[in-house]
Amino acid sequence: MINSAEFLAHLEGRGVNFFCGVPDSLLKAFCAEVQSAMPADRHIITANEGNAIALSIGHYLGSGSPSLVYLQNSGLGNIVNPLTSLADPEVYGVPMIILIGWRGEPGVKDEPQHVKQGRVTERQLETLEVPYWILDADGDWRQAVTDACAAMTDGSRPVVLLARNGAFEDVKASFPGDPRYVMKREAAIKRVLDGISKDALVVASTGHISREVYETRINAGLGTERDFLTVGGMGHTASIALGLALARKDRPVVCMDGDGSLIMHMGMMPVIAAAAPKNLVHVVINNGAHDSVGGQPTVALAIDIPAIAMANGYKRAWSVSDDAGIDQALSEALKTEGPVLLEIRVAKGARKDLGRPKSTPLQNRQSFMSALGTGR
Repeated sequence: MINSAEFLAHLEGRGVNFFCGVPDSLLKAFCAEVQSAMPADRHIITANEGNAIALSIGHYLGSGSPSLVYLQNSGLGNIVNPLTSLADPEVYGVPMIILIGWRGEPGVKDEPQHVKQGRVTERQLETLEVPYWILDADGDWRQAVTDACAAMTDGSRPVVLLARNGAFEDVKASFPGDPRYVMKREAAIKRVLDGISKDALVVASTGHISREVYETRINAGLGTERDFLTVGGMGHTASIALGLALARKDRPVVCMDGDGSLIMHMGMMPVIAAAAPKNLVHVVINNGAHDSVGGQPTVALAIDIPAIAMANGYKRAWSVSDDAGIDQALSEALKTEGPVLLEIRVAKGARKDLGRPKSTPLQNRQSFMSALGTGR
């Protein structure tokens, strides 16, 4: 297996001295090493993967040195435009290494949302004409990095290191949460679900939020047919909720979003406000972390999300962090013409025995639409 400290030192020895990206569970050991070893001006956790490519370009322009961008292969879609329209050797020719966690690799068991992406990852890279080297637990990773760096420099171009599951040594990284917030995310989710009407439709964000919505319903002996669990597509939960709210003005729609998801595509907020869905309550569960992939920090606890919502045109917004605050704000939110936003600040972490939905994404979609009378 690859030792992350040695891997980082090897990269620095070849002139790679700036790191940015969106954390991935397969790369959490490397992300933890970079977070602890690099000063703040040499490591940036970006809002989305495309931002990281652009940030890497800016660093190269100012320093003449290449960067490393890290991401999960699900983020390939976010980098296609800046990769092909800016960094490509036929455009600006910007050297950089892109380290990608290979979720859903063929032959490796993974969650349903990763299977298709994992199967087409190599073909995507080939279509984009980006050279790549595979990193695994038993291979010669030093040679792979050396060869990739040579191709990057000689061709003045982006190159990819594609990391298999288990390529990096596992570590128990610790990213402390904010001690001001003690409410657990799962408890906050239960409080919201208990406080909304039985006809309300819920759109839940990827990661722990969807899993906790599902388990809350199951533990209460309730069905999950009014919950759409967005188990993939990080950052798109609010857009799905907007589309649903506009299509079903007869039903309250509660978007159960996460702070990382909100930040990833925050440009949707003014669009939601301009569309003005009266029936949309945008709930943001904010623990300031990418909790589902290792707990690396986001910037969400350092910004004023309700103020951002109001500046974008939401009708009202609240920030709470306890049971009483949730009850009062949610009661007001459900009586207020939307769109409205409710930020709930919570502690990091999830139950170790937190399960996953028993239904497939397709079954979830079919049961959701069947309950609405729109299924076929």
